[in-house]
Amino acid sequence: MATEHGHGHDHDHGTDATLARIEALSKEGVHRAGEHEGPFSLHVLGLGGTGAAIITELLKDAPEGFTALAVDIGDADLAPVRAAAGALPAGAVQTVALPIPTREELLTSLNRWREFLKMEYPRYYWNPNYEPWLPGDLELPAEGARFPRAVAKAIYGAEYYQNREITAALDTFAAGILAGDRTPLVVVPFALGGGVGSGIVVEIARHLSTIKLGRRPWVVGIGVLPSSADAPEVADGSFFPAINELDCMIDTEKNNGVMAVWGDLYKNPFTGGFFAVPQDDVQAFTGDLAATHAYLDSGIAKFLSADGGKHLYETLKALNWLAVPGDQWHPAIRGQQSDRWVNVLTTRRLDDAGSLASLGLNKGLRTEYAEARVFAPAKDGKKAGEAVAKAIGDVATTAVEPVVLPIDSDAGFVSVLLPRASKLDLSLFVPSRDTYDTLEWDDKLLMHSWLLDLGVMLCEPSIRFDGMGGECIWGCACWVVVPHAAIRGEEITSPVSLPEAEEAATSVTSN
Repeated sequence: MATEHGHGHDHDHGTDATLARIEALSKEGVHRAGEHEGPFSLHVLGLGGTGAAIITELLKDAPEGFTALAVDIGDADLAPVRAAAGALPAGAVQTVALPIPTREELLTSLNRWREFLKMEYPRYYWNPNYEPWLPGDLELPAEGARFPRAVAKAIYGAEYYQNREITAALDTFAAGILAGDRTPLVVVPFALGGGVGSGIVVEIARHLSTIKLGRRPWVVGIGVLPSSADAPEVADGSFFPAINELDCMIDTEKNNGVMAVWGDLYKNPFTGGFFAVPQDDVQAFTGDLAATHAYLDSGIAKFLSADGGKHLYETLKALNWLAVPGDQWHPAIRGQQSDRWVNVLTTRRLDDAGSLASLGLNKGLRTEYAEARVFAPAKDGKKAGEAVAKAIGDVATTAVEPVVLPIDSDAGFVSVLLPRASKLDLSLFVPSRDTYDTLEWDDKLLMHSWLLDLGVMLCEPSIRFDGMGGECIWGCACWVVVPHAAIRGEEITSPVSLPEAEEAATSVTSN
């Protein structure tokens, strides 16, 4: 329900100017697409089994201009994508099964990693202390087994940097995005609890968004949160480094602290924002994990493709509007994300519209705005709209009444957006941190991905600067200008010299 706007995370949060802008969303619909906007085209880079399954669902009724690239280690989850793509033009849908190399092949690639990065980024600091981040005696998992994030990163990078199938597929995918005459919307879905999807997204997203697309189209991440019904190995603590790597990508202040050391190649690749999709809310009424996956995959696909991507576009406009300070707003400005970058997205069949419990959020979420879109004929949608409005009020406090937008459609579903949560609002965050803290150092390393090739284990404290994050795995001067307490989601209790660290970072990257 709407109440007086209380404590918030941003200095602008709760001011009259901000409230006026929020009301412009709810009452005036400033984020609705005008006649000069669109038509749109949807392009999906699906990672791991979750990404492939969402593409398969989209192919059941693909919108005009749709293209897709599904990437996984092994082919088992990619075959359904190819089967579903039969009627589309050749090349519109690609699949790449990253092969599992031998240990010797992978170590040979890892030994060349500095060459790869230097070719990609001339400013790359050639670290004389570099060593492969994977141990030489590591046993690689078999196809179909769970891959540690650090291993998935290595397998993807070895293929990409040596110009193998994935490199050509990304080039083709990007060229198709840029060649169309529609406004492109690029979506990258993956499982936040998976080893492959969450392990490679931190690399493939920047390769696509920053290098291949030149940061021109909106690129949107969709991370499906782990479920309490997942296999026990999913609750291994790896969610903690996975969400923190995204946090240091997407939160502008933290991302600036990473780029201060490592350069703008590591700028947030998700130019359109990021959605987190919970599972436990659906699991609560299906009672079956396979049914939950099918329900979510179908709902996400319907939302993304509705009216050719128009509703996704309008949702992104709303998020962009919320992320720009009130005194700086202009339609051409892309919002700078704060630590409140987690936008919770879920979908419901009409009969389930009133069940939003177990969204994976801690109690007491406060946000500016919430919106539900009811895709149904008018006679069928009213009841669902009333139910979802009440359900939103039960799980979040908003500055204005939740918006329920009726869409005359036969699709028969409801989408729900709760924007601008932080990682601390996710009920999984603290338990995953607690589990992570019990692990041995070698096990923690295998759960990381982003920045490992630079020598940085993000979730451990820096050995160079007291209070900073990013332990150097080679014992030298690698770190990030992000307080370790901020990575852990804890209050900073001791002084942290950000200016001193930033000055030192400049001296490293200028060498």
